[in-house]
Amino acid sequence: MTDFSMKLNEDQLTLQKWVHDFAENVVRPAGEEWDEKEEFPYPIVEQAKEIGLYSWEFMAEAMMNDPSGLSMPIAIEELFWGDAGIGMAIMGSGLAAAGIASSATPEQLMEWVPQCYEDEKGKLALGAFCASEPDAGSDVGGYRTSAKYDEAKDEWVLNGAKAWITNGGISNIHVVVAVVDPELGSKGHASFVVPPNTKGLSQGQKYKKHGIRASHTAEVVLDDVRVPGRCLLGGKEKLDERLARVRRGEKGNSQAAMQTFEATRPAVGAQALGVARAAFEYSLQYAKDREAFGRPIIMNQSIAFMLADMATEIEASRNLIWRAAWLGKNKGFVNAEGSMAKLKAGRTATWVTERAIQILGGYGYTREYPVERWHRDAKIHDIFEGTEQIQQLVISRAISGLRIV
Repeated sequence: MTDFSMKLNEDQLTLQKWVHDFAENVVRPAGEEWDEKEEFPYPIVEQAKEIGLYSWEFMAEAMMNDPSGLSMPIAIEELFWGDAGIGMAIMGSGLAAAGIASSATPEQLMEWVPQCYEDEKGKLALGAFCASEPDAGSDVGGYRTSAKYDEAKDEWVLNGAKAWITNGGISNIHVVVAVVDPELGSKGHASFVVPPNTKGLSQGQKYKKHGIRASHTAEVVLDDVRVPGRCLLGGKEKLDERLARVRRGEKGNSQAAMQTFEATRPAVGAQALGVARAAFEYSLQYAKDREAFGRPIIMNQSIAFMLADMATEIEASRNLIWRAAWLGKNKGFVNAEGSMAKLKAGRTATWVTERAIQILGGYGYTREYPVERWHRDAKIHDIFEGTEQIQQLVISRAISGLRIV
């Protein structure tokens, strides 16, 4: 296990600058336009693909080849500092890739993860991780999408509907969490890859969102979707063994959706951190430049103390995120540190962006200044991939060793 350190090495500093430059020169200038359009920013994602930022090679390098686990949160913070909606459009396929990586065999990993980023002709492709349902978000035990095995054809038949899916319906690869044994509750789930152009998969409604509006979010409808047996992540033999252990009451059988979320919570925290930092830096500069009663408003203690608190909360969040990322990489989670990081960072982003609006006053409330957009973008980090209250539940269970309902 590598030692934890917050001192970045040369490669990490280079990565940080590389992503920041792209965020500053390409992402941030386009943020307002794509927020207003509420459309997926294909031209920006294409530019990210051209420089190698949107690619499975980048994801593999950042996620697998850095023993510290810090490369991904570093990159995500800088990208979301540019704009959260576009940042989500660029990083959204990574959730599908993580969903594959959490359960796949090595062969499945090499087959499907690259297709989340690029098709066989080398053109831009997208991936979507489909877990939440219209009546079951935080309650993974409430999933109803079914997967039934057709032994004669060695195919799985998927039926149901998924909700709040990033890149849902427009992706080449959909990773679907489905119920294979309803009697086992949340432990009776498995993950499946739905390949490109599979019949029966369609987009339902596209959601009109409060924030991160450049990110495509929609329902995914599965109507007798047939996928080959090899699309069951991990394989049927492994699934049968796991279900047998659950039926015997043995421990250590993670839920399919939770395996993915556990791996990505520090990254979601880094998203929130980027938004918070953007709002802090903008409001700090505004407070230095804006004069009232004959002096810059930062000279007023009420403004200076507000900024001091914002800076403190951001630094505290980064400490939690980086440590959680390191623990996750080194299999060292003890007290739900990933959930702690996401909980803190989501709260921080929402609070810091609200304070930024306050510092700008009436200007902050208008769409001529970016802080109102950042405030809208921040709020989702209190909700998706486990609400604030779900994180509290996970943490309370971890620290008490009890099952709290």
